[in-house]
Amino acid sequence: MARDTVSVEQIINDIILTSDGDDYANNANGVVLRNYALRGIREMGFDIMKRIKSLKLSVNASNNTVELPDDFVDYTKIGVIGSDGLIYVFGENKNQNMAMKYVTDAAGNKIDSNNDGVYDRVDAKTTRSSGQENYTFRNFLHQGNVGRAYGMGGGLYSGEFRINFEQNRIELHSTAGYTEIIIEYIADEARSENPSIHIYAENALRSYVYYRLVERKANVPNSEKARARQEYYNEKRLANARIKSFTKEEALKTIRKNYKQSPKG
Repeated sequence: MARDTVSVEQIINDIILTSDGDDYANNANGVVLRNYALRGIREMGFDIMKRIKSLKLSVNASNNTVELPDDFVDYTKIGVIGSDGLIYVFGENKNQNMAMKYVTDAAGNKIDSNNDGVYDRVDAKTTRSSGQENYTFRNFLHQGNVGRAYGMGGGLYSGEFRINFEQNRIELHSTAGYTEIIIEYIADEARSENPSIHIYAENALRSYVYYRLVERKANVPNSEKARARQEYYNEKRLANARIKSFTKEEALKTIRKNYKQSPKG
């Protein structure tokens, strides 16, 4: 098993065991230390150590939405797996209106044209009750050909989505009727069951905890506060350099790619 991470509990225990009697932070209890450690994981995690997770989530067929994971911070990729095993991504459309507007008949009853238990909805693209396409953002309609306004569409996305943080969900728009999606997202490691940090950043987290402990103490000299702050930023830069190191092989690969000749027509 890989040993590239160290748990927060282990770091806290080490800090308590190695604290001397004349240490400025020797009276801190485990709860305070854990609180500062989790804050440090968040601060460094979003800057230099993003924890990326991938999940397969089920789509709610009644309203075409997917509930966001509990530790969701931001997405990097949302899509579906094709028959070839590749992920086909969706495009984000922040102007998408996913309010529950349904197609109704003359009596005001909702219509289920497919008899699948899902009512037809009115969206920004089609209206299934009439079978006619909405010609918004089109230039002309001539002899069965539809001309689209330049720059108002396009792309090779398999569907569209919008993140609705107020209702904690992903709102999808796709005519393919997907039952599952794949989401790749930045996770909040501080909310995991057993928070951990990369071993390269262990000293940076220790320095962060000490810096925050002495930051507001009146009996700590300003010179020590400044030293603790500078030590944390130095350790953070060192951790960033180790995690994002650029190897010789990567440099050669980039050079070969940039100087690769294009095929002649």
